[in-house]
Amino acid sequence: MTSTLTVFRNGHVFDGERFLPGPTDVVLRGTTIEAVGAGTGDAPQYSGATVVDCTGRTVLPGMIDLHIHATTSNPGSIQAVAEPFSLQFYESVRNLEATLRAGITTARDAGGADLGAKLAIETGLIKGPRLRLAISIMSQTGGHGDFWLPSGVDSPALGPHPGRPSGIADGVEEVRKVTRRLLRAGADQIKICSTGGVLSPTTDPRHSQFTAAEIAVIVEEAERQGKYVMAHAQGTAGIVNALRAGVRTIEHGIYLTDEAIQLFLDTNAYLVPTLSAPQAVIRKGESGTSGLPPQVIEKAKRMAEDHHASVARAVAAGVRIAMGTDSGVGVHGENLEELALMADAGMTLEQVLAATTSVAGELITPEHSVGRLAPDYLADVVVLSSRLETAEQLPQLRSMIGQVYKDGELQFRE
Repeated sequence: MTSTLTVFRNGHVFDGERFLPGPTDVVLRGTTIEAVGAGTGDAPQYSGATVVDCTGRTVLPGMIDLHIHATTSNPGSIQAVAEPFSLQFYESVRNLEATLRAGITTARDAGGADLGAKLAIETGLIKGPRLRLAISIMSQTGGHGDFWLPSGVDSPALGPHPGRPSGIADGVEEVRKVTRRLLRAGADQIKICSTGGVLSPTTDPRHSQFTAAEIAVIVEEAERQGKYVMAHAQGTAGIVNALRAGVRTIEHGIYLTDEAIQLFLDTNAYLVPTLSAPQAVIRKGESGTSGLPPQVIEKAKRMAEDHHASVARAVAAGVRIAMGTDSGVGVHGENLEELALMADAGMTLEQVLAATTSVAGELITPEHSVGRLAPDYLADVVVLSSRLETAEQLPQLRSMIGQVYKDGELQFRE
């Protein structure tokens, strides 16, 4: 069977690392990229290809969000206690489609989605980005991922079910066993909480969680199976503990010190800032209809300025930054708001786009199969409706999404 050929002609092309000079063609054959270059699509072997005229438009690799929660739409809300347990799975269908429509063709779920969601996308049952799963969130008892409420009720939002084992564990041997259970359930990476957080009413983001020995065992078990660990880490001590133990990515990174920043550089770890997450909590608080406890909203307000300052310092120091939003805390489909916030923290347009494509891609796929417009990469392409030339345009990026292709197939057209 002959593979489908598609030529994106005369585009303003960002290849995952830089904008290429002059009008450039991108050629897809089936599910992979075959060629990129000026006039490449005019070659005789592409004479029968479907041509997409990209004159005056920007062509990007499919974008990557490294931190979403597909099964949550308003985490931390007391309303979730009254909702049917299964509602989250139906909502995830809407959430995943909204994410893909925003130009996110690959996403790392940081807790909530199970192997069934991944299979449903891969088989075409539902629309969504290619998923990398954490399955559940590992946490100590009383930690950020322990959903026990002061009333004695457990919030069901990320509660255990057959496809999502509980992530609560204490002590070296118990964290070893729980890590193995999550890997058995299909985890592509292990998500831990090494500090408290905003949405857990009884924890403090500055306080560390899990001992250094516990984190080291989790990393050991993950790496033994060719996986890695991502850490919700907001306070300094928990960030440092995670980096010293070999965690690959720090999520949030709100209270960074010189020592923590140097550890990022020494270990080649990545920072996934999720700058939009506390902003989303603050907006929900202002709406008065979120159902979030007052102490949660106050924590978000207290930490927002420190969060921005820490990320700006990390950017200036040369820490590897990769894009993630914590969507679920914010609204699914509004993922691209994060890019403007990254630029506000000191990143150039090309740095922001690279963080959202090639840098994120190399983090989650060692074989480098996503995040670039280059031969042999997967045929994920986003065509904008106009030219993207300055960081000042990033707040309007969502409205610029014109066409979204995943695996060489058109998913959405505006």
